[in-house]
Amino acid sequence: MRSDRVLHAVDSHTEGMPTRVITGGVPVIPGDTMFDRRRYFLENLDHIRKFLMNEPRGHAAMSGAILQPPTRPDADWGVLFIEVSGCLPMCGHGTIGVATVLVEAGMVEVQEPVTTIRLDTPAGLVVVDVKVEQRAARAVTLRNVPSFTLGLDRTVKTADFGEISYDVAFGGNFYAIVELESLGIAFERTNKQRMLDAGLAIMAAVNQSERPEHPENPEIAGCHHVYLAAPGSTARHSRHAMRW
Repeated sequence: MRSDRVLHAVDSHTEGMPTRVITGGVPVIPGDTMFDRRRYFLENLDHIRKFLMNEPRGHAAMSGAILQPPTRPDADWGVLFIEVSGCLPMCGHGTIGVATVLVEAGMVEVQEPVTTIRLDTPAGLVVVDVKVEQRAARAVTLRNVPSFTLGLDRTVKTADFGEISYDVAFGGNFYAIVELESLGIAFERTNKQRMLDAGLAIMAAVNQSERPEHPENPEIAGCHHVYLAAPGSTARHSRHAMRW
């Protein structure tokens, strides 16, 4: 059996969340910036994403990252984030997976106790500090792109949860932030499906009624995440500075 394409991948996970890091087999994607490359990829190479993310090689929660040469001189690597739903401008757990793979595969100059990696992403420059012990990644801290609040105390209606108040903020992607108590759902493991259903319903309603759009780049649009703030969490106090 002859293969037309050979892709090299390292599968990682961030506390269970997968990141399939493509380390070879994808040529340099045309574009002056990683956002330009993201656009080109979606228009011309999206079959690669589907091949890697969908079944039988992937699954509904699969995500990954394609390594590229950086487009800016202050970065070590360029990264294109891929998942089942498309290509996100930025991915926090994906960044952790990428940094771990770069260190443990020896694709960056590894220094102990901390190796700093600068990633060129479609959302902008992301700086990652990897705690290294015996050349193994033990912890990852990242400094994301500048975040901002797009709207506070907005409301949206859902069929199963009624009218919901939410804030919307940007931290590489757009997030709807909802107080879990307002949904009448207790923060208990037995309610995990109820929480998932609520998050998906809120995301769909937000995108239908008032789809968020980046004021400087309208191509970055849509709510891709819902953060359910449990009682006692710091989400409301830190909502002006979304952080990973």
